[in-house]
Amino acid sequence: MRIISGTHKGRRITPPKNLPVRPTTDMAKEALFNILTNNYYFEDIKVLDLFAGTGNMSFEFASRGCKEVTSVDTHSGCISFIASKSEEWGFPIATKRVDVFKFLEKTQEKYDLIFADPPYNISADEFGLIHHIVFERDLLLADGLLVIEHAKKTDLSNLAHFASVRKYGNSSFSFFKKEI
Repeated sequence: MRIISGTHKGRRITPPKNLPVRPTTDMAKEALFNILTNNYYFEDIKVLDLFAGTGNMSFEFASRGCKEVTSVDTHSGCISFIASKSEEWGFPIATKRVDVFKFLEKTQEKYDLIFADPPYNISADEFGLIHHIVFERDLLLADGLLVIEHAKKTDLSNLAHFASVRKYGNSSFSFFKKEI
């Protein structure tokens, strides 16, 4: 894994081997950020990274200039790794070791972009629950975007606010847009 662009372009991300993660591939991440770059000025947005794992996506957002990135994961090793590298690299990433669903139910913050990369084996109901809580609790700012990464066989197009899906290898990104 590497950071693709920004102040830390090319920097390798080498997490400990014992983390229970499936990082987004560099190819898929590069394709996603090509889409996001056309829609956002990263220096102006507030990002929430759910199921943050290795911090791969959080590091990419921070390297591209996001001033506020929050990484949420239940695994203490993942959160420790993200916090350690964030401090070492000078990234403005706040880490939260908590269940993602509990975090979404309690947070009072709103975000321009929420990225969720849950384990691919979660149930369709759990994928829907991420979406439901984000929109029910109005966690997106005006023109906000929810991006859910999932296996290409998973179809989330039936959920409200669905805008599009992009497939890259075995991964897909479903985009949900808050209407203003």
